[in-house]
Amino acid sequence: MILGLDSSSKTGAAALMCDGEMIARAFCDKGLTHSQTFLPMIAEMLDSVNVKPTALTGVAVTVGPGSFTGLRIGLATAQALAWPDLPCVGVSSLYAAAQGVVASNGLICACMDARRGQVYNALFRAENGVLIRLCDDRALPMEELFAEGLDNPMFIGDAATMCAAAYDKPHRAVDMPYIQGEAVCQAAWPYFQRGETVLCHALTPNYLRMSQAEREAM
Repeated sequence: MILGLDSSSKTGAAALMCDGEMIARAFCDKGLTHSQTFLPMIAEMLDSVNVKPTALTGVAVTVGPGSFTGLRIGLATAQALAWPDLPCVGVSSLYAAAQGVVASNGLICACMDARRGQVYNALFRAENGVLIRLCDDRALPMEELFAEGLDNPMFIGDAATMCAAAYDKPHRAVDMPYIQGEAVCQAAWPYFQRGETVLCHALTPNYLRMSQAEREAM
């Protein structure tokens, strides 16, 4: 059984996959910190299907970009549950966001609030249930992203509402812009099948840019 986790933004999500099939999912957006809600949410989900943490065979977790604190909590949780030798897969937060709407053909603009006038962003194209990456994860000013001439994009991620409101050209709406735990599992599943995994101590965050403390120390 594969556990998928996300705490890269203000919401938290988890899902449990067995042999490629989703058997449980959880989502939390209570306005509280992940330190208060993330572990209880996971425990409640596992209890709902009578699964003990010792029954897990692998853990997938979003590794960024996103909230620095949220990423650290998600990674620490994944490492604790996978210790010492469960196979793990780190998933791009932006890829996981796009994976959640892969059934919607067309351009997908995954975007997360990077603050300081920027959005973490990556572009994907969904074709018949297959997600094709068009660029690397990056941090861009919103105006620079829009200048790329996005063709009827679907905005997804925690900055989706902000980007959609600012984009003055045709775009597609999405009901739930936040990352779902099942999307993390689905994004990681091919890596588990191919055996392209790491041990928990090798999971590292992808912040895309320096923290405020690092910038001030320069």
